[in-house]
Amino acid sequence: MTANYHTHTARCRHAVGDDRAYVERAIQGGLQVLGFSDHAPYPFPGGYRSDFRMEMGELEGYVSSVLDLKREYRDDIRIHLGLEVEYYPALFPQLLRALEGLPIEYFLLGQHYLGNEQGAPYSGAATADPAVLKGYCDQVIAGIETGCYTYLAHPDLIHFCGDEALYDSELRRLCRAANRRGLPLEINFLGLWQGRHYPDERFWRIAGQEGCRAIFGCDAHDPLRLWDPPALDRARALAARWGLAVLDRAALRDPLAPGAAGAKAGPTEKNRAPARKGATV
Repeated sequence: MTANYHTHTARCRHAVGDDRAYVERAIQGGLQVLGFSDHAPYPFPGGYRSDFRMEMGELEGYVSSVLDLKREYRDDIRIHLGLEVEYYPALFPQLLRALEGLPIEYFLLGQHYLGNEQGAPYSGAATADPAVLKGYCDQVIAGIETGCYTYLAHPDLIHFCGDEALYDSELRRLCRAANRRGLPLEINFLGLWQGRHYPDERFWRIAGQEGCRAIFGCDAHDPLRLWDPPALDRARALAARWGLAVLDRAALRDPLAPGAAGAKAGPTEKNRAPARKGATV
C-alpha cells in the first residue's frame, strides 16, 4: 500500500493530532501519496450545525494548511486536497457553489446519514427496516451518478439486519452502479481496527461477484492509523477471499467540474446539533 486518500483532521471534532503529524506518519509508514479528505462543511439551513464536520469558516484554514504541507513536503510525499462528502440532494448544489474557486481535487462519497442529515437515520445504526436499506442504496447511487466522486468510502456502512435476500439485491444494485461509473469501493481500515460491523463479508462477496474494484482506505482520525500493518493484512486477506482487484492509486475526479447553483449558508454556534446516540463516523 503506497497511497491513502482517506485522512481526517482535528477540525471534524472527532479526530486528533495536527495536520503535520499525519504527513510525517505517512512518510514514516512508507506512503508515497497522502490525500486529506476531512468531513465537508455542509451549508445546512436554519442554523443547524452538524457535530462531526468542520465549520464553513474553517474551510479556508484547512485548504491553506494542506497546500502549505504539500509545498513543504513535495520532495518526500505527494499530498492531495480532498473532502469526504455525503450526497445530500437538497444541499449538494449549495455545497458545490460554496467550494467554487477552491483547489479541491477530489470527493470521497461517505454516506453517513440518509436524507439531508437533519432528523434522518444514521446509516450505521442497526436496522431491519427495508425502507432504510433501500433509501441508503438509492441515495448512494444518486451520488455516484453526479460524477463528482472519486471513490465510495465504507460502502458497507449500512448496518442492515433484516432479510438477507433484500440485502443482496439492494447492495448488488449499488455495486453495479459503482461499476457503471468506474468507482472503486473502499475497504475501510477504521472498521477493521475498531471491530465495527464493517467491512461486511456479505457486501464484499457481492462486490467480488460483480467484478468491482476495491481500494484500501485508512480513514485515519489519528496519525498513528496511517501505518497499521495488522489492518492492511486483514484487508488484503478479505480482498483475496472474494477475488477483488485492489487499486493502489485512485484516479482523482475533479468534483467541481460538473458545476452547480445555490446559495452559501452559515450556521450559528447556539444551534449546534448534539451528537446522536450510536452515530460514529
